[in-house]
Amino acid sequence: VQLVESGGGLVQPGGSLRLSCAASGFTFSSYVMSWYRQASGKERELVARVTVAGISTYYADSVKGRFAISRDNAKNTVYLQMNSLKPEDTAVYYCYAQNGIYNRYWGQGTQVTVSS
Repeated sequence: VQLVESGGGLVQPGGSLRLSCAASGFTFSSYVMSWYRQASGKERELVARVTVAGISTYYADSVKGRFAISRDNAKNTVYLQMNSLKPEDTAVYYCYAQNGIYNRYWGQGTQVTVSS
């Protein structure tokens, strides 16, 4: 099983980034996919979630209206479009796959730094 995130980097406040998470080794279309983030010295927090068919989504209040999660089940990939980035969005962003209680996988994370 692999979840490989990409697309992180350094961006100025107000800028945009698009994170991707490529999945392999499991039936991607059967898993709820999420993005979490962890800032230095803070606990990991849920940013956004998308259901298996991509119809329903959830966003943390701090990113509503700025971030958009989507998935392409044909490509086994989930995305996080991040717009109007703020310094407080700086964190390591993790991809997370879940199907029931026992089938849970994490990616290795990608750093996002928002700074001028």
